[in-house]
Amino acid sequence: MSLESHRAHAPSSIGFAVITISDTRDASTDKGGPLLVAGLEQAGHRVAFRALVKDEPAEIEAAVRAAVARPDVDLVLTTGGTGIAPRDVTFPTLTRIFDSEIPGFGELFRALSQREIGSAAILSRACAGLLAGRVVMALPGSPKALDLALREIILKEAGHLVAQSRGPA
Repeated sequence: MSLESHRAHAPSSIGFAVITISDTRDASTDKGGPLLVAGLEQAGHRVAFRALVKDEPAEIEAAVRAAVARPDVDLVLTTGGTGIAPRDVTFPTLTRIFDSEIPGFGELFRALSQREIGSAAILSRACAGLLAGRVVMALPGSPKALDLALREIILKEAGHLVAQSRGPA
């Protein structure tokens, strides 16, 4: 099956979960989560689950597992905690629980980021993987980085990713 055929058979409206991971943000100061929600809804998708958790492994894991357990969630996006600071534990937490990784996401995100921010792109540990048959993508907390990921990767490939993660119909 060609790429065009795969995309033609992909769902056009997807149920997303958006999870903000931060020690410093709350519902009133979170900019990343609302940016993702607005971009997804504007593109015709629905946000079925929303959470804001501390940058703590147990909280991150519990929120992501709760999201993938929902039948109305097809794809999970997390924002925050992907840097290299000691408190940034999103990457090691998620890569530990993934059933399998999708390395191309982080590679492509960093390549696109390099065009905008130069060599500082190496500081991002954006990653993606599969958990319980759902795609989980970990994004930085920066609004500019989120906009880039939405425009250049997520909105273009979400349906294709979901269709492929489900397997043959």
